[in-house]
Amino acid sequence: MIDVATLPKAELHLHIEGTLEPESIFEMAERNGVRLAYPSVGALRAEYAFSDLQSFLNLYYAGVTVLRTERDFHDMAVAYLRRASAQNVKHAEIFFDPQSHTSRGVPLETVVEGLWSALRESESHFGMTTKLIMCFLRDLSAASAMETLESALPYRDRIVAVGLDSAERQNPPSKFELVFDRARAEGFLTVAHAGEEGPPAYVWEALDILKVSRVDHGIRSLEDARLVDRLRRMKMPLTVCPLSNVRLHVVEGLAHHPLKAMLDLGLLATVNSDDPAYFGGYVNENYAESVRALALSDDDVVTLAKNGFHASFLDDAAKRRHLTAIDAVRALEVQPLAPAPPL
Repeated sequence: MIDVATLPKAELHLHIEGTLEPESIFEMAERNGVRLAYPSVGALRAEYAFSDLQSFLNLYYAGVTVLRTERDFHDMAVAYLRRASAQNVKHAEIFFDPQSHTSRGVPLETVVEGLWSALRESESHFGMTTKLIMCFLRDLSAASAMETLESALPYRDRIVAVGLDSAERQNPPSKFELVFDRARAEGFLTVAHAGEEGPPAYVWEALDILKVSRVDHGIRSLEDARLVDRLRRMKMPLTVCPLSNVRLHVVEGLAHHPLKAMLDLGLLATVNSDDPAYFGGYVNENYAESVRALALSDDDVVTLAKNGFHASFLDDAAKRRHLTAIDAVRALEVQPLAPAPPL
């Protein structure tokens, strides 16, 4: 069995605010004078039993209130990079939610500069390349998203794409058609959460209206055979987050997760950790637990790792380097043991 930890990996669905471990939340709260509703790290962690996406979001947005300064955003990003590099993540495309900060009076400049001060040194310090994706909160108005987009235009050299996240129900991708039209016109790539709690129709909208380069989650696509066929023909990447789907009760349990079915159907599925501080594991844990629960083969695991780089926004030369590195690891794993010397 191939060792997941040895494989070079890309992570394409990672909310940086969702990497704030409880200990970091308390540390930042203390230095910024923020009063938390929980008396201890243990009391906060005990709340990490979610009934659905909204119950998680309520706690997630409470947690981000401790982020106030460039140092906070820098420290949060560095903590993730350190963990990810230890798990052999070689490339990460990182979501951030500016509206959850600007709505509290934190300037966008503080958010971007704080994150960038960590990400610009990710390769030299951690052996990782990174890209930054700005997400709009879909439960807020399209006007708010457009305002956020316009304020981010000075940072086009740092932000590669825009995305759509937060509460999916009753907030279809089509709500943000004009925002995404403007984003593409300004040179941003586009991605969107769709088909997590929302129906397959939301995935259709993400493809046809938002013209996304990737669908984030997308697991409910399997309910629509025509959609599955289209996703396969387009080689449309799906950034799947197995442990997140279990913790938010999108699937009954990991043994019922559609990840294996997605591979068998020829879909370009990838494995990611979403909000790992809240969902019980970073990328290696998502791989390892999926392997156990779904009896994924070595070929499946290698395919998932390669899909991560195929689906990334890296250039072709960088993709080839990482794919070659995966093949090298696989070759070492399958080498037969040398025969024992004669007695």
